[in-house]
Amino acid sequence: MERIKTDLLVIGAGSGGLSVAAGAVQMGASVVLLEGHKMGGDCLNFGCVPSKALIASGKAAHSQAHAAPYGVADVTPQVDYAAAKDHVADVIAQIEPNDSVERFEGLGVKVIQEYGAFVSPTEVQAGDTVITARRVIISTGSSPLVPPIPGLENVPYDTNETIFELREKPDHLLIVGGGPIGMEMAQAHRRLGCDVTVIEGMTALGKDDPEMAAVVLNNLKAEGIIIAENAMAAQIRGEAGAIEVVAQDGRIFKGTHLLMAVGRKPNIDRLNLEAAGIETRRGAIKVDAGMRTANRRVYAIGDVAGGLQFTHVAGYHAGLIIRSALFGLPAKQRTDHIPWATYTDPELSQVGLTEAQARDKHGEQVEIIRFPYAHNDRAIAERKMQGLIKVMVVKGRPVGVSIAGYQAGELINLWALVIANKLKMSAVANMVSPYPTIGEVNKRAAGAYFSPRLFESDKVKRLVRLVQRWLP
Repeated sequence: MERIKTDLLVIGAGSGGLSVAAGAVQMGASVVLLEGHKMGGDCLNFGCVPSKALIASGKAAHSQAHAAPYGVADVTPQVDYAAAKDHVADVIAQIEPNDSVERFEGLGVKVIQEYGAFVSPTEVQAGDTVITARRVIISTGSSPLVPPIPGLENVPYDTNETIFELREKPDHLLIVGGGPIGMEMAQAHRRLGCDVTVIEGMTALGKDDPEMAAVVLNNLKAEGIIIAENAMAAQIRGEAGAIEVVAQDGRIFKGTHLLMAVGRKPNIDRLNLEAAGIETRRGAIKVDAGMRTANRRVYAIGDVAGGLQFTHVAGYHAGLIIRSALFGLPAKQRTDHIPWATYTDPELSQVGLTEAQARDKHGEQVEIIRFPYAHNDRAIAERKMQGLIKVMVVKGRPVGVSIAGYQAGELINLWALVIANKLKMSAVANMVSPYPTIGEVNKRAAGAYFSPRLFESDKVKRLVRLVQRWLP
């Protein structure tokens, strides 16, 4: 058994772990990185990257079939599903070198391609190596949650970890789960020529503002996607090519392929957390505001720590760890400035409080500002007029922003900056936005906040009349 010592031991080479390892080693710390599966983790191999690549294929097909409004004849796209998956694989391959063993060993990280498990509060075993570290960072991420639905064990199904390897185009894809993953995959497959039915036990896109989610859901339905809500799956039966999902209320949904997209579970089973005195809560590792576990030498970041499960959150946590574990400086996470986006068409994005949350927290103090895409000249030119932005404002400061529409995932960046730095609406109003851009939606929303204060105020009108009398 080999024994080594290091400053930082990182367990898991997903986005958070890689960020910590790269940052720490380049700042002079000795770093050991453990990964028993694929470098890059879920995001590169099974999540963000492949899903957006497949969405791009679907968008290309959809554009061919809906070009007439632009003066270009519609054509029926000739979809090669396997070739679309080749595109997905190529995108992954282009990004892989950034996350590779070779790159990190080149930076000076010792990479051990084994899973790690605690054998004591200060030691982790990976294969035939035992590592003692000053600080340990657990960044093992999460995996698809597959609920124990009766019959599922007897029926072939995919999750996000297998769907991108599927080479045969489904005739009719059944998707259990109407969250972001389910809806993104539903639209991508529909646009690639599949019939699609989404089966959601509660409300589709239920974590987002209902008004904004409706903009997206209405468009998905218009594209021919069947969305069955309040349809809790009670039984799954059948065989490859002939699968049935039976809901609790008796509804039966039939298809050829099944995708399970009901959520995620933190990857903690292999870690032997008890040996390190690390506590869990609701299936995730319990951490404090500084991402520390009950074992003060051990941190947990990203999906494995529960909370918001996004790649960019793991990256944010990594920055906190660099500050705390390397420099011994105080670092506490906050979530009010964390944005997220669902990459359907139209897109859906959020930062801070939704309208309902803002009203619950701030009552009558909150003002709700809306601005529709239909009043944006670039949106009109692009024929992307579907959607709106909604800004929740308290005493001149935005506390939340919801956007449903074209490039919503891009537009939310500005508001994430504003909320992170506690800026006022005047900061956005003072910005000069190039014309014509979709980004003007943000500035016009700020203008909608100030317009009544300027144009409908008797005080302002009296002041202007007074000044006009005295001006030479």
